[in-house]
Amino acid sequence: MMDPTLIDFNFTHQAHWIIILPMLGFLLELIIGKYWWRKGGMFATLSILGSMIISFGCLYNVYVQEMPFYEYSWEWFYPGIVAGFTIDPLSLAMLCMVSFISFFIHFYAIGYMAHDCAKNVYFAETALFTGSMFGLILANNLLQLFIFWEMVGVCSYLLIGFWWHRPEAAAAGKKAWMSCAVGDCLFLLGIAIMFTIMVGTPGVSATEPISFNQIFQNLGHLHHAAPIFGIPALTLICVLFMCGVLGKSAGFPLHVWIPDAMEGPTTVSALIHAATMVTAGVYLIARAFPIFLAAPNALMIVAFMGAFTALYASTLGLVVNDLKRIFAYSTISQLGYMIAILGCGAVLGVTAVAYALFHLVAHAFFKALLFLSSGSVLHGIGNVRDIKEMGGLLKGMPWTGYAMLAGALALIAFPFTAGYYSKDMIIEESYIYATHGGALGYMVWIFLVLGVILTATYTFRAWYLAMTGEPRSYPAVHPHECGIWMKTTLIVLSVFALGLGIMTGGGHKFWDFLKQTFEQETLTATGAYPGLDMHDIAHYGGNTLMHHGAHPPQWVIYLPLLLMIAGIAIATAVYYKNRIDVSKYVKKDNPIYQILWNKYYLDYLFKDILAEKIIMTLFTFWDVLDRYVIDGVVNLLSWITIQSGQVSRKLQTGMVQNYATAVIFGVSMLMILVIMIRGGI
Repeated sequence: MMDPTLIDFNFTHQAHWIIILPMLGFLLELIIGKYWWRKGGMFATLSILGSMIISFGCLYNVYVQEMPFYEYSWEWFYPGIVAGFTIDPLSLAMLCMVSFISFFIHFYAIGYMAHDCAKNVYFAETALFTGSMFGLILANNLLQLFIFWEMVGVCSYLLIGFWWHRPEAAAAGKKAWMSCAVGDCLFLLGIAIMFTIMVGTPGVSATEPISFNQIFQNLGHLHHAAPIFGIPALTLICVLFMCGVLGKSAGFPLHVWIPDAMEGPTTVSALIHAATMVTAGVYLIARAFPIFLAAPNALMIVAFMGAFTALYASTLGLVVNDLKRIFAYSTISQLGYMIAILGCGAVLGVTAVAYALFHLVAHAFFKALLFLSSGSVLHGIGNVRDIKEMGGLLKGMPWTGYAMLAGALALIAFPFTAGYYSKDMIIEESYIYATHGGALGYMVWIFLVLGVILTATYTFRAWYLAMTGEPRSYPAVHPHECGIWMKTTLIVLSVFALGLGIMTGGGHKFWDFLKQTFEQETLTATGAYPGLDMHDIAHYGGNTLMHHGAHPPQWVIYLPLLLMIAGIAIATAVYYKNRIDVSKYVKKDNPIYQILWNKYYLDYLFKDILAEKIIMTLFTFWDVLDRYVIDGVVNLLSWITIQSGQVSRKLQTGMVQNYATAVIFGVSMLMILVIMIRGGI
């Protein structure tokens, strides 16, 4: 029988331990782990387990016991700067997902990294990574969120380049850091503008001017703030926030770091793509959703950028042969779906946040499953990543093969899998948005629909080439199945990838819980923030929310299913049945193939043109200007001073009579000058 004191225990008062435990795991792995190498990973894994227990305890308090949402604040540092945590459905959904996925990735990594000589450093960094993500999720203000946002970025740099002795890994870490830094700088600029406006707002606490609840309660003042460069201040802030999102969540055009990030350990790829870094941007839009809703045209930009990214990344997945990079492009695409539906919130309201978060959670399970199953493949055939060198692996690795199949089915939204309930709802609701959003709204829906057939095609292309047919290289002839640590993780994730939708009543239980996020009051130690009227907030941004749920036509509901089947059929005909020879299209003289193979030449644009030609030319010009103009003026003045000193020092003879003669001469000349002036001479 369960202890009643445990049932009545208020876990929300212990939320700070969700962050503290992984930080302790980080220190223990770093300090003690190197002396206890054989047990490497235990401190990190157990610390994440502790955070997971507290997270689900908080969820139990709020969801089952219906405890109120709460915001904890305390004085951070002088002069009274406040930090705090927010416990509400949005933060709880993220905490439970991140802790659960991260725990099982750590559990898997105990086997995967068993023979790595620096595994204590690896687990220390992953614990810090997860703890930073917890801090980002719980933050109740923009400054605190940004600090943990940067910590997440630092950890990703360290983990992507973990095998630093490989030049590709070191370069990939730098590329991830630099790509995200572009968005981060603009995000910080947006925070600075928000701070400047909020500090001058009557009634806003001077100690927490950029806490989310303070901002939400003063959206009317922000709406009437003076335009900046002719752009409404709130819209400019949201655009700058969106730049940060495009960096962290791999949106076009700042997504270029994602494929190269596959140079890190596969468990790092799973952690980044499923539970931590790339989900941070989606969470930022969800957390700041009322701000975006109140900003004219902001959500329209979000919707279009998300939908375009979803389609763009899907096209690239068709030509990639690296197994991990295929799944990396699928991450970019699926994040595009999440961002697009958040943009549709201009019509759907807070319901869009619920749909986006459900797909984010579902995606976390099947994407972690896909990456970890690909890690099992690499582990079993000697780190071969090219799917054209695989083949027939299902016979030797059945657990891995069927686990990857489960993840693939969820990714393409096969009926009754987790992706079916989350992704298809996004497409259906985007059609509702299209009927209210004009031509741009229909473009959003069309982009998302086209992504369905492409996703199904490249996903089953990867699975067929890796798992079926005959081995196409020596390592693929004798693959070996993964160990118990890795196999257990694959089984657990497969269950949730296939069954999460059914467990949540087709997603309805999850959606109903998430919809409460902004509309119920949030208690604090000194009072309460009232729930928000999303319809009033929408009017600030010129948006009109639907008062009652609308349903798309039946053909809209069935269209994604038909396109998914078509995508599977294409992949089956080409890569399983071999009835269509694509080799005549996959060659250098095919311009479409070359564009896709070269990733639309974005790497060439950024590296060869922007970095090496434009920026280096500017640096060279600045170096010349600095060396010969700025330093030249300074050096000229110093030369004049030195030469003047050289001349004047000749007058310093050291003989008193010479000095006396000079004084008498000077005084005499001065007297003569005075007499001449007075006498009019």
